[in-house]
Amino acid sequence: MQVQFTVNGRPASIDVPPHTLLVHALREHLQLTGTHVGCDTSQCGACTVIVDGRAVKSCAMLAAQAQGADVQTIEGVAAPDGTMHPMQAAFKECHGLQCGFCTPGMVMSALDLVQHHPHASEAQIRELLDGNMCRCTGYQNIVKAVQRGQQAMAAN
Repeated sequence: MQVQFTVNGRPASIDVPPHTLLVHALREHLQLTGTHVGCDTSQCGACTVIVDGRAVKSCAMLAAQAQGADVQTIEGVAAPDGTMHPMQAAFKECHGLQCGFCTPGMVMSALDLVQHHPHASEAQIRELLDGNMCRCTGYQNIVKAVQRGQQAMAAN
């Protein structure tokens, strides 16, 4: 089946079997491998992308469901010249990553969090990131990164 949508501001058209998950369409058909496959059961959040302004776990969404949608992946977050988005910079500055496997999904979830809860408290950040798992950091630096990214985004 033919699926047409916008990915990171660019039109995309792919031909995929009807059962293709969005995560596999992004990775295998569009070579956007920053979106990771972690659990395939929508538990870990490594595959999180933003679809029509909302964070979704792309392993739980069919590519066909993205027909006509606006999809943003981690590859579309930085500026065209490569300058990191303030949230990406905050993750780097606050050491909110170790192995980096969960980081793309964490950043995408953090962007959604700040978009919809621009003044989230630490407790709210912890609650709203509940669907993203990290096996390395213990989350403290991730929360600090989201707080710093939230402040930087508010200043812009």
